[in-house]
Amino acid sequence: MPEPFDIAVSDARLASIRARLAAFDWSALPDAGGWEGGVGVSDLRRLVDHWLHRYDWRIHEARLNRLPQFMAEIEGQRLHFIHAKGDGSRLPLMLIHGWPGSFIEFERIIGPLVASGHDVIVPSLPGYAFSGSPRAPIGPRRTAELFHQLLLQLYGPGRYLVQGGDWGAAVGGWMAQAYPEAVAALHLNLILVEADDATPATADELAWAKRRASLARREGAYSHLHGTRPQTLGIAMSDSPVGVAGWILEKFGVWADVPRRADGSPDLWHAFDEDLLLTNIMLYVAPQSFVTSTWMYRGWVLENAGKFPLDAPVRVPTGIAAFPDPVFPPPPRSQAAKSYNVVHWSDMPAGGHFAALEKPDALLTDMQEFFGHYR
Repeated sequence: MPEPFDIAVSDARLASIRARLAAFDWSALPDAGGWEGGVGVSDLRRLVDHWLHRYDWRIHEARLNRLPQFMAEIEGQRLHFIHAKGDGSRLPLMLIHGWPGSFIEFERIIGPLVASGHDVIVPSLPGYAFSGSPRAPIGPRRTAELFHQLLLQLYGPGRYLVQGGDWGAAVGGWMAQAYPEAVAALHLNLILVEADDATPATADELAWAKRRASLARREGAYSHLHGTRPQTLGIAMSDSPVGVAGWILEKFGVWADVPRRADGSPDLWHAFDEDLLLTNIMLYVAPQSFVTSTWMYRGWVLENAGKFPLDAPVRVPTGIAAFPDPVFPPPPRSQAAKSYNVVHWSDMPAGGHFAALEKPDALLTDMQEFFGHYR
């Protein structure tokens, strides 16, 4: 059975991280052209300076420990999760994060969902944060099985709700596809998995597919590397907090819906503050989980998880919050409907890839409107 869990990063681990930050040789990092060449060096230096001189992990550790956290073992895999209980008047709701996010993405919306009656379950993906390392890379399909089994352990047979973005959208999609008798409704703010025969046909669908492919060529190198050579990348990242920060900060700058400066670079500080970004980064650095976090991409490849089987789309009622993600633009509703039983669609005016962090109120409102039909 699940056991209560508190985050407790050792003083020795914090001292080791700090020493590596202080020892980083910035003179060995020439600027390859600002944000056009990768992460902006000046923004990264700003973040690391805050990390060294103003950030206090213990404050955030104590805050996170006010959340009801647990650890369970499911088929040999340790899973860390939040389990906040409502009054039982609504179905349990699982919220699933992605990369390079973490369970803290949902911190601001857990309380309102609990207040409306839901039990809220927020797991850390296998190999992320305080969930244990998988024995070998696993992807969204296997993760969907584990999360379903976690819910069975918590509630027994019954129905539940699922929401996800990024990898959470893939895991949630596979949960709905594999367990339609259990998933009462699915809410997504990104679509990653499509039906095997979901071929774009209309002018709008073809234009979207062309744009998505162009963006993938420009922005998809990280995914290809994670999916093919995660071990080599892991060697470089396992001993470099600054390296991890740079790898993650780039995605927050490029994927979020933020204003652009005069030189075209993202003003990510418009949407995020240093403490928020660093706490998320610390959930990769402190438990040394960055390496295994990339394994989800390798599992995606090994499982062929990007396509639902032929003639087996998601038939569970699905709601889509279509945020204007600058790198993963939402498809037209007609394209999404080839893979999901879309009964609710919201074109969001603002907010990017990290919807739960960028526009938590908008995401919450859309979820409550959609999930309010399922009890």
